[in-house]
Amino acid sequence: MLTKWLQIYTQNEMVESKRLKTGLLAGVVGLISNLILFIIKLLAGWLSGSVSIMTDAVNSLSDTASSIMTLLGFQIASKPADKEHPYGHQRFEYISGLIMSIIIIFVGLQFLRTSIVRIFNPSDLGFGSIIFILLIVSILIKFIQFFFYRAAATFIHSNTLRVAAQDSLNDIYTTLIVIASSLVEIIFGWQIDGYTGALLAIFIVYSGIQIIRDSMNDLLGIRPSPKELAEIIHHFEQFDEMMIGYHDLLVHNYGPNKTYASIHIEVDESWDLKRAHAITDKLEKHFKNELGIDLVCHLDPIAVQNENHTGIYRKVKRILNSYQLNLKFHDFKVDDLPTHQKITFDLVLPEKITTDTQLLLTIIKRDIFKEIGPCEVDITLDYHNLLDSK
Repeated sequence: MLTKWLQIYTQNEMVESKRLKTGLLAGVVGLISNLILFIIKLLAGWLSGSVSIMTDAVNSLSDTASSIMTLLGFQIASKPADKEHPYGHQRFEYISGLIMSIIIIFVGLQFLRTSIVRIFNPSDLGFGSIIFILLIVSILIKFIQFFFYRAAATFIHSNTLRVAAQDSLNDIYTTLIVIASSLVEIIFGWQIDGYTGALLAIFIVYSGIQIIRDSMNDLLGIRPSPKELAEIIHHFEQFDEMMIGYHDLLVHNYGPNKTYASIHIEVDESWDLKRAHAITDKLEKHFKNELGIDLVCHLDPIAVQNENHTGIYRKVKRILNSYQLNLKFHDFKVDDLPTHQKITFDLVLPEKITTDTQLLLTIIKRDIFKEIGPCEVDITLDYHNLLDSK
């Protein structure tokens, strides 16, 4: 229902402005709701004298700061590309997430110290029905916040809002733990408020570290998820009849809606330049329209109509398969020089190969000499491919 409402709310907007409008709305919703939660929990903590509730209250205050960062992040990320930033500013979303995580860790460490003091100097808590009502109301507000963040994150594919949704869910768990510890003291008389506060503080710090890790991965660059990679491959497979194969896929993200990729595609070397260009142009337009990816294609001409070269290709493939190491190769080329033939190709090594690479190269060249005869073999090692040669 929330997703449908967001569609109506942004129905007349372009992709970029739709993202900005949704992100700003999420920031405002978070800012207002977290301020209300902070006041509710602060009041409950002051009335009860509970350090764990006070910890939870300041956690809501840090969430308010996070909402401000969300607003700022979406505003800056929406700025168009300029001379200094030709790929735009969308990565600022990742920077805002990094700042949010630092705030969360700082708050967690401060209340870990307070909780440790309470462990060594326990005191009775003054709980009444009004305090439980305040905490239940805060849980209901957090549930609403969680569902809104999750819907908005799905709607605009935002990792920042997805993190915010998870943080809201974590806050629900922490408030439930606070209520549980209060009930334990009322029923059994065990003063565990300091221990509960310490556990919550550790949980807050851990959440901040997790967000730092995710933000750093986004900033440093991370490979596409298996689902994203499968979707890319699926779209390439729609063009199988137009090309011999493809390899060396590279994907670069400059923000949630700024994805650039490059690919090597193999075509018949007898094609003229106009025909080959038509294939790459069709591929690039397809990926831009269907996936929003700016794709650049590199052409690799393959001598499919030269029976001698094709025969050499098959022999090399049979040699590599005989080692049973899951070796792949691409950019295969045979040059007929005046005195000999030169065989060139890129050898793709599996990630967990244990065989000495220099020894392996020596063995491969030796076996090619035996099978094909005297020739020059130039092998380039290739490691971190997103997909095997197709």
